[in-house]
Amino acid sequence: MALPRWFPIARNEAYALLTAKGPWLLALLLVGWAYRPEYLAWDELGQNMTVAFVQSAGSVLLPLGVLLLSYRSIVEERDSGSLKFLLGLPVTRTDILVGKVLGRSAGLAVPFTVAAVVLGLLGVVRFGLFSPLLFLGVTLVTLLYVLTLVSVATAVSAVTTSTVRATALVFGGFYLLLTVFWKTIASGPVYGALTGSAADPYAAPADGLLFVLLRLTPERAYGVVTNWLLGVGNSGAGYSVVLTKLQPESNVNAFVVDAAFGQTTAPVYLHEALGLVVLVAWCVVPLALARYRFERGDLA
Repeated sequence: MALPRWFPIARNEAYALLTAKGPWLLALLLVGWAYRPEYLAWDELGQNMTVAFVQSAGSVLLPLGVLLLSYRSIVEERDSGSLKFLLGLPVTRTDILVGKVLGRSAGLAVPFTVAAVVLGLLGVVRFGLFSPLLFLGVTLVTLLYVLTLVSVATAVSAVTTSTVRATALVFGGFYLLLTVFWKTIASGPVYGALTGSAADPYAAPADGLLFVLLRLTPERAYGVVTNWLLGVGNSGAGYSVVLTKLQPESNVNAFVVDAAFGQTTAPVYLHEALGLVVLVAWCVVPLALARYRFERGDLA
């Protein structure tokens, strides 16, 4: 059976990352960043606190590192002229997109998996055996998050004509606006424009619209799904913040469905499983739009 035409591209992309220092340095940083034992997490999660470390590894540093290692995948080859040479081979532009995304995702998935395993081993030694199925579930969701981030970065790389523009869109637009500051933007200007007043994170209203807005980005959707698996609460915030928010008489800057709705049943569209739909949509839609533009665009 013949291999897909995109396979050599994916193989080369994965090999380039796996033999580079960047992904492995990122993995090392993730272990140091994520290993954060806390008394409250131990009280609520027990040995499964180790699994929560994997969620911490997927926050802040992981998206920054994945975007940094992915956003130049096509635009750099366009600038150097090697993209035209690549298209001289029996591959299509779609093959290039697919190969770049799958190859880079594989090249980043391996170092992250190693970091997750190291966190798991540290947890076993320090806190005892955790649920292997829960660990596998959170790790797989994190790998889906990695694939989503690579897809977004590659999509931007395919439709921009210079590295400077790609940098501005990926880091100024996607990372800062939709990752770092989205909670503030969604609950403030966006929610305020739709309802007439911004939402207070210390006393969030029981409004489904607010929580839908909050979980429209990959980072928040990832938090929602992993918190669901961990069983800590319905929120896109980190597990530690959610656990603190749900403590009696707590005063925490976070939006948590359980705290906002109290004894009232939350709308079904706020179920945590729909976070997976958001992740898949961010994985597919930008890449589909980029494919349409890339297939018809000038490579000059």
